[in-house]
Amino acid sequence: MAGTKIKHEIELIVERRGGGSAPPATGGGDDGGRGPRPGAPSPSRYYTGISIALAAIVMFFMALTSAYVVLKGVNSLWQQVTIPPILWVNTVILLASSLTIELARRGLAHSDLSAFRTLWRVTTGFGLLFLAGQLLAWRQLVAAGAYLASNTASSFFYILTAAHALHLLGGIVALAYVAFHNFERGTGVPRVVAANVAAIYWHFMDGLWVYLLAFLYFVK
Repeated sequence: MAGTKIKHEIELIVERRGGGSAPPATGGGDDGGRGPRPGAPSPSRYYTGISIALAAIVMFFMALTSAYVVLKGVNSLWQQVTIPPILWVNTVILLASSLTIELARRGLAHSDLSAFRTLWRVTTGFGLLFLAGQLLAWRQLVAAGAYLASNTASSFFYILTAAHALHLLGGIVALAYVAFHNFERGTGVPRVVAANVAAIYWHFMDGLWVYLLAFLYFVK
């Protein structure tokens, strides 16, 4: 009968629109980092933010090194600062930290949280050791009679190395956040995104230091 057929078609429409339960959302877990949690901000916003921050840092240090070159060219009394040997040791420490942070990310990618946490904290320790080495280098310069206000060259040396150390300290704060934050609560940025963004910044700080040390060594 026509009425029975119409009733059957209505039941089919209802089932298609509202019947059954929705499939569970995937990728909401913390440690796997397989995808964004429902309602969480897009990871792209964090990568965009770090890109803008790094561009600003590049412009800042380019302005400082450009001023260094200009003033060196017009100052007939320019006195080059002798680089303390400890800075070469510091460079090795910082390069080693780039290796450990990559090994930590590999552990996270393979869901080995124990290896990730250990290597991540080793990287943080390397960062603190680098800062301690910078303090020692400044003390050696002071002992040699090279103060911040001694001459233009020494002023730039202190400013460049201190500015880098300050930015590196920000990286250590980011590393510590990733190392000790309770991501199991499932709120905020996922662990894998936080680790990736912190690693990008850390590698940038390493590369920036190599550039600054080479600049101070060769631009005499």
